[in-house]
Amino acid sequence: MAFIDQVSAADRQAVPDPSVSDAGMVRIPGGRFLMGSDAHYAEERPAHAVQVDPFWMDASAVTNADFASFVAATGYRTVAERPLDPAVYPGADPAMLDPGSLVFRMTEGRVDLRDISHWWQWTPGACWHAPEGPGSTILGRERHPVVQVAFEDAAAFAHWAGKALPTEAEWECAARGGLDGAEFAWGNEFAPNGRHLANTWQGPFPWRNFEADGFAGTCPVRSFPPNGYGLFEICGNVWEWTTDWWGGGHGAAAAHPCCTPQNPRGPALEGSFDPAQPAIRVPRKVVKGGSFLCAPSYCRRYRPAARHAQMVDSGMSHIGFRCVRRDAP
Repeated sequence: MAFIDQVSAADRQAVPDPSVSDAGMVRIPGGRFLMGSDAHYAEERPAHAVQVDPFWMDASAVTNADFASFVAATGYRTVAERPLDPAVYPGADPAMLDPGSLVFRMTEGRVDLRDISHWWQWTPGACWHAPEGPGSTILGRERHPVVQVAFEDAAAFAHWAGKALPTEAEWECAARGGLDGAEFAWGNEFAPNGRHLANTWQGPFPWRNFEADGFAGTCPVRSFPPNGYGLFEICGNVWEWTTDWWGGGHGAAAAHPCCTPQNPRGPALEGSFDPAQPAIRVPRKVVKGGSFLCAPSYCRRYRPAARHAQMVDSGMSHIGFRCVRRDAP
């Protein structure tokens, strides 16, 4: 099966399994809200009205314990645990095709922020249960979000649980918590009265983190107060997968300014490929929410409107997910 066909298969909705508990989900009322932002990064523009139907969403990101239950029940092997297909990565170093994933490594000092290879290292053996590579473990981190999961892995878990991954519009509606147009999931001030409300990076990235929020890496779910809809760590901690293919902005929304899109989906798959890497035909999905690696000096994306392109084959130290249900539990 071609790589893109595998991705399309992972996008399909599962028939809900009534044996899977819906505990831990909260009701998102949906409705009309302002999606995107004209005040931040170009890919968030233009801000535009969107309408989504009500749905249910996991109150917290899927944890290591949750994912371990899935693997124990199904024997599932993640993308990071399988050898890569050399036909998909022409010219790649054979050593880079061994099973593994990308691991964040703090640098010893200031580096050129235009070159992410300074802090991202391909690490053979890195996967969801060894997130920093061989010798690392998730023991003691059972309540932390699972990371090193590619889109296919997140979709497989969602299908097993009788759920789905959210669209970008659903995710952003939920993240706003009813605060339409607010900069953050909790209001317009990042740290009201000096109190940190998300797990982000404090200090000069990527070489010094002052840990003013109490965490150097991921934190256990429910470590920070929920937003107005009862969602914990919806911004910060880990980026979260959505089902929408990447596009460079919300430009399509501006084509029909008279209409409010209903339950919108992103652009077509073909537009999601990275033009800077034409030989690598790996499509990209939208991830949302920012992570513990987001810093004002580098990536101010711990906001509902923020978005980022992520190749569907890539797990990383700071990407996880949560699920939705579009029918009442």
